[in-house]
Amino acid sequence: MKSFKTVTLLFSCIGLMAMSNAFAQNKMVGGAPMYPSKDIVSNAVNSKDHTTLVAAVKAAGLVETLQGEGPFTVFAPTNSAFEKLPEGTVATLLKPENKSKLQSVLTYHVVPGKYSAKDLMKWIKKGKGMAELTTANGGKLTAMMKNDMIMIKDGSGNVSTVTIADVNQSNGVIHVVDTVVLP
Repeated sequence: MKSFKTVTLLFSCIGLMAMSNAFAQNKMVGGAPMYPSKDIVSNAVNSKDHTTLVAAVKAAGLVETLQGEGPFTVFAPTNSAFEKLPEGTVATLLKPENKSKLQSVLTYHVVPGKYSAKDLMKWIKKGKGMAELTTANGGKLTAMMKNDMIMIKDGSGNVSTVTIADVNQSNGVIHVVDTVVLP
């Protein structure tokens, strides 16, 4: 009986370790695990830090696009990033008559292709401190480094910091950012 309990305990521990390892491989964003087997939208809807972004993606009609094959690199602003915008900006962008402007802002945060933080850092180094990225809306972003952090600068000089890098998705990668960049 004692050996049966020992074997049962051993298998229980192995099972818990396997579950723990599987869970540890998923990055946490906004209190939710991000699963590499899910697409960008399917993961983002679970992040409590990205409710504004998800609402904007829905209002812009971009859900199907960001659930598509991709691959996409998304610089995903948090709710607090949207709160930094002038008062009323988000509410105005979410109005149906501003759908094309909202689409432009959101697709400015998307770069076609899947680019890890390591890729970005390599390009920044190769570009002597800067790398130009072409967004899905045709605009340009500049990636650069400050200390060990990747920074993203828009055409107006607004700078966003990547706070969580390499959140892998089935159709690309998300880099969480702390500021909305504008086309």
